[in-house]
Amino acid sequence: MYQILIFFCLFIIVSFIGWIVEIISIFLETKKIINRGFLIGPYCPIYGLSTILMVFLLDYYKNNLFVLLIMSIIICTISEYLVSYFMEKAFKARWWDYSHMPFNINGRICLSNCILFGLGAVLLLKWIVPFLMFQLYNFPIIPFYYLTFILLILFITDTILSFHIIYKFKNTVECVKKDYTGEFNDKVQKIVLDKMIPFQRLIKAFPHRIILGIKTFRIK
Repeated sequence: MYQILIFFCLFIIVSFIGWIVEIISIFLETKKIINRGFLIGPYCPIYGLSTILMVFLLDYYKNNLFVLLIMSIIICTISEYLVSYFMEKAFKARWWDYSHMPFNINGRICLSNCILFGLGAVLLLKWIVPFLMFQLYNFPIIPFYYLTFILLILFITDTILSFHIIYKFKNTVECVKKDYTGEFNDKVQKIVLDKMIPFQRLIKAFPHRIILGIKTFRIK
């Protein structure tokens, strides 16, 4: 149990670091601070999940930077593609789209991001993760258990609420999707912003487009 909680804390911390990275990247692009991510809380689980996978799969290669980089790029690329695919299948919506980027595959992944993720993964695995693991293992045991269980409860609650909101969002958009007039964008915007307050963060987090099935609708 202790080991599982250690890795859960690592997952949360790296997910938070990923959230910070997303905040900064969006701020540089839009000059706005936007809570970017699928969940309500300040974390992007895809970063934490990919890191945990790499910790288990790439420990053998941690002293060979070139192999570590290549393997990190592969794992990050596969993770991002699969998360994008299954989220689109589950919610009929795509949360990011790289169709405008060169060397992309189905708009789900692109070469430049894969390389950046790989470089970031090497930084994590070589220096950041060992430092974090050292701090976690040396954290006082009783406060660690209390803090971790609180984080676990908050994360589970956040996940349940976020899935509930997204399913409502999906159903709302699918209902409006039946109307193929030019008023589609205005209707979605009105429903999301005026009647369903919890969806406001989704619009702010993904302001450029909602992609449903194979048809793309822009939200201005």
